[in-house]
Amino acid sequence: MLREISGVVLAGGKSRRMGTDKRRISIHGQPLLDRVLSVFLNLFPEVLLVLAEEDLEKPDERITMVTDVVPGCAAVGGLYSGLYHARHPRIFVAACDMPFLDPDVVSYCVNVAPEADVVLAELEHGLQPLHAVYSKRCVPCVKAMMDAKDFCLRHLADQPGLNVHRLPEVEMKRLNPQLLSFLNVNSPDDVEFARSVAPVSRPRS
Repeated sequence: MLREISGVVLAGGKSRRMGTDKRRISIHGQPLLDRVLSVFLNLFPEVLLVLAEEDLEKPDERITMVTDVVPGCAAVGGLYSGLYHARHPRIFVAACDMPFLDPDVVSYCVNVAPEADVVLAELEHGLQPLHAVYSKRCVPCVKAMMDAKDFCLRHLADQPGLNVHRLPEVEMKRLNPQLLSFLNVNSPDDVEFARSVAPVSRPRS
């Protein structure tokens, strides 16, 4: 169990590309949201589930469910809500549609640069702001982005005054060779790909 950090799952998207509520789509016999929450419950002393509206029943008594503090601000608003409600000074944020979150990768991101305000991977296809660590020192910058209607979460990494630690792809591949921990399921094609990936079996300790 990691210490002094909250796990925040963003589950308020409209699933427009999917055409259905992707939180409930099953991958290897388990809904997407449940897959993410099961990883978080094993890692974090506090788990927050951030919703756009109260449209889910609480899936586990250990989870704190909250709705967006500032509605209509996409993932930036979800991040703000997670930072606002979290008990701990840092949070790890992931989207609810990441079926293969790797606990070892998450733990590495949390521990590699504890002094940083933002820790996120920079892969060949770009920054990964929804598989990242944020400190509460980010709150003013996130609020300023919302006020400016800038809802591109990647822009937070360029905000002046924040200590941003970028993790190169080669570093991530050492832990997660196929980079499946960063996979998002956004479309029916993504669902078929995720279902084609053999589930990872981990040795019991």
